[in-house]
Amino acid sequence: MNIRTFRIGGIHPEENKITAEMPTQVAALPKQAIFPLSQHIGAPTKPVVKKGDKVKVGTLIAEAGGFVSAPIYSSVSGTVFKVDTAIDATGYRVPAIIINVEGDEWEENIDRSDSLETLDAHPELTPEEIVERIKVAGVTGMGGAGFPTFIKLCPPPTAKAECVIINAVECEPYITSDYRLMMEHADEILVGLELLMKAAKVDKGYIGIETNKPQAIELLTQKTSGNPKIEVVPLKQRYPQGGEKQLVDAVIRRQVPAPPAIPVNVGAIVQNVGTAFAVYQAVMKRKPLFERYTTVTGKRLSNPGNFLVRMGTPMKELIDACGGMPEGNNKLLAGGPMMGKALTSVDVPVCKGTNSVTVISEDEAMRKSPQPCIRCAKCVSVCPMGLEPFLLATASSMHNWEKVEAEGITSCIECGSCQFTCPSHRPILDNIRLGKSTVMGIIRARNAKK
Repeated sequence: MNIRTFRIGGIHPEENKITAEMPTQVAALPKQAIFPLSQHIGAPTKPVVKKGDKVKVGTLIAEAGGFVSAPIYSSVSGTVFKVDTAIDATGYRVPAIIINVEGDEWEENIDRSDSLETLDAHPELTPEEIVERIKVAGVTGMGGAGFPTFIKLCPPPTAKAECVIINAVECEPYITSDYRLMMEHADEILVGLELLMKAAKVDKGYIGIETNKPQAIELLTQKTSGNPKIEVVPLKQRYPQGGEKQLVDAVIRRQVPAPPAIPVNVGAIVQNVGTAFAVYQAVMKRKPLFERYTTVTGKRLSNPGNFLVRMGTPMKELIDACGGMPEGNNKLLAGGPMMGKALTSVDVPVCKGTNSVTVISEDEAMRKSPQPCIRCAKCVSVCPMGLEPFLLATASSMHNWEKVEAEGITSCIECGSCQFTCPSHRPILDNIRLGKSTVMGIIRARNAKK
């Protein structure tokens, strides 16, 4: 069997998939649910509820605030406590809706049955109807930046989609929520893929899975054996294979050019496996996106696990369900150790993109003191975007924004491979992130003047 992978850069950090064989548990309802109004790339949502309003599970609480936006639905039933601010994964206070939980009453139009709905049984589902239901349900990408899903299914007229690639790679250490989802809901994911293919008007679908998940590869290969339109693609273990451009290269051998090019410019639409499941629920069950599979993990946690979590649940409640925060100093991450965001508070809520809550102990998280660059070029050899990280980091630290823009800093996917591999422990990614965000601001200002 030919095991594919992407062709430029990459690393293999320690996996630490300690929760891989732990079946998903349903997390307890929070006492109070917190919904930041910005849970996706694009315009923040606008609240449609006010203090004192009664809501149910599945009630619309915030509508899309622009074209690139996605509505938010309540995951709990109760009373709106206030429309105020709360700390989210950025560490800043952001606008949020806070709801006091008073039960678990659902909106009547959501189909709560377990019966599997197939595409064949629903001839009324045109591509346009599928896209509309995905849009209305507030489905966003659930593995990365959280891009509203319906927009990916409506590519610009200059691009033509040829296939849908499901990102079931889960190359980030520690995280196992996508793997559990595949093992527990393979049928729904496959119907979700068929819906995405129909919406995008393509007749080829791929599911990319790394070889450290043999049971998932076997299960999905078996379930798709009679369907020539869907191919399960085993992939060599390599980080950051879950990056869209890396996955497209690995699966269909096409290189996505530098920004502003996106995967559909080479014919591919990439969707996370959690997104495929959410699409199935949105289209077939009329269920908005208000809960997700999330891993709660860490070597020192007494009972790590995988949970089906209602969005808005503070992370503290999940950590308590796993035996509480371990002794000593710990680093709390929304996401995994490579791409996750370090949090300043345990009260940050689970949002649409929270695939993991990771607790890393002090000895693992402590940085070594940086030494001078020895020009070994390891950071260059592992960069999956073919950049020169040492150069971008140095120029960024000197605020030479023209230089870093010219050297392609906006192509950086912030995977951290450079910093991970640096023998001198230099804060390469920290400096590049500063440079990238500054240059993006300069480009936006320049475009606004045109």
